[in-house]
Amino acid sequence: MSVAITLDFVLRQGDFTLELRERVDARVVALFGPSGSGKTSVLEAIAGLRTPARGVIRIGPRTLYSSEDRVHVPPHERNVGYVPQDLALFPHMNVRRNILYGVGSSQDDGQATTLDQILSLLELHPLLNRQVGDLSGGERQRVALARALSTSPLLLVLDEPLTGLDRGLRARVLPYLERIRDELSTPMVYVSHDESEVRALADWVVELDGGRASRSGPELGRS
Repeated sequence: MSVAITLDFVLRQGDFTLELRERVDARVVALFGPSGSGKTSVLEAIAGLRTPARGVIRIGPRTLYSSEDRVHVPPHERNVGYVPQDLALFPHMNVRRNILYGVGSSQDDGQATTLDQILSLLELHPLLNRQVGDLSGGERQRVALARALSTSPLLLVLDEPLTGLDRGLRARVLPYLERIRDELSTPMVYVSHDESEVRALADWVVELDGGRASRSGPELGRS
């Protein structure tokens, strides 16, 4: 399922200025470009971790930020599932507790069914009682994805989720991301340096350079 995503804002960080003017209707939007081009800052603005100087951020019909309308939804109310580069898993919790963190103690039947679907899709049932320190890199990625998905987010934002994995692990984890896209129909904004990942997952690509979109379209540009 595609979703209309509006990223029309200016964000300043010291001497760096990020300026986007994007309105996209897509299932997976990839942010592609060199280090320092502003990709992570876009995700943090969507998640509410950075505040633009002006503009609007809208996911579907819901406005998360608008300087004109004085809307600034706090991060915990945005319903955005954010998977940062460091995954931010809790080492003192097992897999089950990591995934359930933030979901709350009360779940209705629909939520429970969805969580079971997520665990099945990511093949995590056998790992639920394992400690985070005992997991492989690919298993940790799957746990982080499950935790982000457990609240049925409006949007999933992923900051280079396969970075740090060797080629074999990347090849094993990538199909799980494709299944999230296809089976859960969860829209994503996905940051990557890897062209093969972008081509496999995204139906719209925004190429960033120096805080600006150098190209935006359904296919990755070729040099």
